[in-house]
Amino acid sequence: MKLGTRLAAGLVLLVLSAPAWCANKVDLDYHVKLLPQSDQAQVRVSLAQGSAVRSLDFDLGRDGRYSDFKADGRWQVTGSRGVWQPSADKASLSYRVRLTQALKPGSYEARITPGWALFRGEDLVPGARLDQQDGVELVARLVFELPAGWKSIETAWPRIGKNKFRIDNVSRLFDRPTGWMLAGTLGSRRVRLGETEVTVASPKGQAMHRMDVLTLLTFVWPQVEAVFPRHPGKLLVVGASDPMRRGAFAAHDSIYLNSRTSLVSENGSSPLMREVVQAIGRFNDHDTSDWISEGLAQYYAIDLLRRAGGITDERYKAIQVRLAREGQDVTTLRGEHVSGATVSRAVLVMQELDREIRVKTHNKRSLDDLAQAVMRADSVNTQGFVQLAESILGESSVVLDSKLLR
Repeated sequence: MKLGTRLAAGLVLLVLSAPAWCANKVDLDYHVKLLPQSDQAQVRVSLAQGSAVRSLDFDLGRDGRYSDFKADGRWQVTGSRGVWQPSADKASLSYRVRLTQALKPGSYEARITPGWALFRGEDLVPGARLDQQDGVELVARLVFELPAGWKSIETAWPRIGKNKFRIDNVSRLFDRPTGWMLAGTLGSRRVRLGETEVTVASPKGQAMHRMDVLTLLTFVWPQVEAVFPRHPGKLLVVGASDPMRRGAFAAHDSIYLNSRTSLVSENGSSPLMREVVQAIGRFNDHDTSDWISEGLAQYYAIDLLRRAGGITDERYKAIQVRLAREGQDVTTLRGEHVSGATVSRAVLVMQELDREIRVKTHNKRSLDDLAQAVMRADSVNTQGFVQLAESILGESSVVLDSKLLR
């Protein structure tokens, strides 16, 4: 074979075996205009090259939250699904979404007011099944258009410009905005803890104790880093007062904390730290095994404070007595949505399991190793959790051989 022929054949082979970094990158832009006067947001999803995507099949739900659809290409709604088949060139899909969500009269999970808006990115763009052309990589960005007088927008995603963010979720094929978001005239405090940039933000006048939150996180963070190998580049804590819902709730690298919720409760646990563990650990369970993620989160909400020196041995023993009292009537840990009493019993199981692991491995391993194994798993059920524990123990677990798990 002549040299020129061999070179040409080699080039063909290189093209055919091109790795992912040679993928055709196509811009996927989300433009969001907040409309407080109508309690909505106007969303436009734009593709620089519509032919790169065969279809996006959206889950619109059944509550009528999404409306006024306009599309380049074909748009069809069937039941709770909406399928977009973009036109070949530049293509966009636009719609309106109702932002305010009331849990009950006088209590809101998400809200837009004349001066600020607090919501989750999942509300802006519904989940979708993506069918794209081979060799295509969508490069997603999110930009906000704020009402007059609104100063800023905070999300958990990397900021790449004024009110503009890069959306890149390696665990999903379809990159869409997720996590808590807050816009308006805001007060914020920032600190870098290890590898993580932490921001605490709230609308002005919402009685959010931003420095208290930062102080607690700074105090406990070395223990967080010691347990969890994943250190997010950014962690956002947003808050507001009533009538926003009470409590704390985690989403993608972000946490909502009602400004009236105690950072450390009278029972010794920390709602904030519980959600920090959920946000960083990303424990994912299935098959009536919610006790695993809830039990681990509450266990570490208590134990990280203890390790940092914020809970004395006497207080820790009192907490164990309370947990035993609350969980004494629990006969099973299994269920899709576990009760507070079940979580208390699950924490006791985690404590007993930690002691068992330490004794049987001569203090070389602990529950931390098991928590990290759960983090690495895409999803785990009770049987899988037992198997992970036994792989660390090197033998069967006496603690997990319990009627509570059957």
